Amino acid sequence: MTMYGYARVSSKDQNLNRQLDALSAVGVSEESVFVDHLSGRNFDRPGYRSLVERLQPGDVLVVKSIDRLGRNYDEILGQWRLLTKQRSIDIVVLDMPLLDTRSTSGRGVTGKLIADIVLELLSYVAHVERDNIRQRQAEGIAAAKARAYALAALPFPSQTISTCSIRPGGAKK
Repeated sequence: MTMYGYARVSSKDQNLNRQLDALSAVGVSEESVFVDHLSGRNFDRPGYRSLVERLQPGDVLVVKSIDRLGRNYDEILGQWRLLTKQRSIDIVVLDMPLLDTRSTSGRGVTGKLIADIVLELLSYVAHVERDNIRQRQAEGIAAAKARAYALAALPFPSQTISTCSIRPGGAKK
């Protein structure tokens, strides 16, 4: 049994350290961590694909939170079932102890039911958050375009704008 970790952020300017620290704290070696700097909208990510190719029956996949695995409801559920049921890989979601397939096997059908319900709920929440992110982004773009249009319609001042500085006490000089 080998323990692997997966960490993901949506863009290169985001930081993985929080996830990497959490994986390290539970014993995942640095060499066994796979990362992606891509959206979680689907599982077509090079780091994730490499990880899945490496996983063997009995291995453990550790992620910080379910939304780091992905943000598409159907695909999260599909990947979970593929890995846990078809490939016999255990999955541990660090911020949700109920999503630890290593421990549900000892709790019988009740533990499995609870894990499945929690997975369904958290996958749904991750998917809705992705939709909310897209909506907020579209609203921000629309607002920026409206402001740019409004500013473009204003006449450009013909005189130079004067500047002033503020002294440490708050008075202008």
